[in-house]
Amino acid sequence: MIARTALAALFLVQLASPSLADDSKTPDTPGPSDIVAQAPQSDWLPIPASDLLVMKLAPDAKGKAWQVVIQLMPRPFSQSWIANIRVLAHDRWWDGLAITRVQDNYVVQWGDPNGEDPTKAKALPAGLKSTSGTDYTVSIAALPRPKDAPPPFVSCKQGQDCPPPAKAKEFSERNGLIDTAMSNDSYAPRTTFRLGWPIAMDTRAKRAWPVHCYGMVGVGRDYAPDAGTGAELYTVIGQTPRHLDRNIALVGRVIEGMENLSSLPRGKGPLGFYEDPTMHVRIESIQLASDLPAAEQPHFEYLDTNSMTFARYVDARANRRDPFFIVPAGGVDVCNAPVPVRRVAKEQ
Repeated sequence: MIARTALAALFLVQLASPSLADDSKTPDTPGPSDIVAQAPQSDWLPIPASDLLVMKLAPDAKGKAWQVVIQLMPRPFSQSWIANIRVLAHDRWWDGLAITRVQDNYVVQWGDPNGEDPTKAKALPAGLKSTSGTDYTVSIAALPRPKDAPPPFVSCKQGQDCPPPAKAKEFSERNGLIDTAMSNDSYAPRTTFRLGWPIAMDTRAKRAWPVHCYGMVGVGRDYAPDAGTGAELYTVIGQTPRHLDRNIALVGRVIEGMENLSSLPRGKGPLGFYEDPTMHVRIESIQLASDLPAAEQPHFEYLDTNSMTFARYVDARANRRDPFFIVPAGGVDVCNAPVPVRRVAKEQ
């Protein structure tokens, strides 16, 4: 069966299990940030400049320049929309458009302020791909799996026998994959991480999809069957709206400059749209980092979600053993274990 075959490639780390680390507390017990800070360079993976969108906003009243950097999702997720976003960025289509919506505890949205008026809307560039809601999810079989994986470890629960940490480390080193699986999600049978991103899975339906965590970037659309082109984008600035999963295409996440979006004045119109056009925040430019001069290209890397460091990090997010915490939660939501991303001076 496909689901069994998929699981055969995985070592499931049970977050509430005592197998990964001792629950005893000492002043030296590392917290999640300590684990990330101690990660070896080999556990960090570079983000290609071609996967970064650099958004420059009009300076504020004090002349401060605002910049936001967005990382685009990798294959196999949302590829038709991402192909369109690359075309739009190459064409400089967003230049001169605006942020038009800031809804409290929900989203910031940007695009063409005249997009609802066909007589005034900015023409889209040629070469955009057609999009479909059927691509909000992907086949589990399309996700990368390690080669020559041994039979699976059984997902363990509290009180059951669990593979000891030595086995986990041996498996990781041999196969290059740790699958940090989570349970008790309200919106999906299973949540985990793939290729550095939070995703959900339904092994019976054999489908997987990215999830709406804080900072994730999605595509605005009209009523189905419209699925949006990628020209209208939003990012989550509040409590994670997971009910949108599988209903809208997710194409990336904000990895720098989130404060420049989440701190904007809230719109007073329906759904947080600005009723007064003078409230619009002008977009000076949105470009792929690879299209910028070399000296202006930002460089980032993310913590490999297939590494033992990341498994330890997620376990620490679920079971806080550092001295400040009194009662460990014993679990963590997939969105409350954000994948660490850091800026580097140059590509490593």
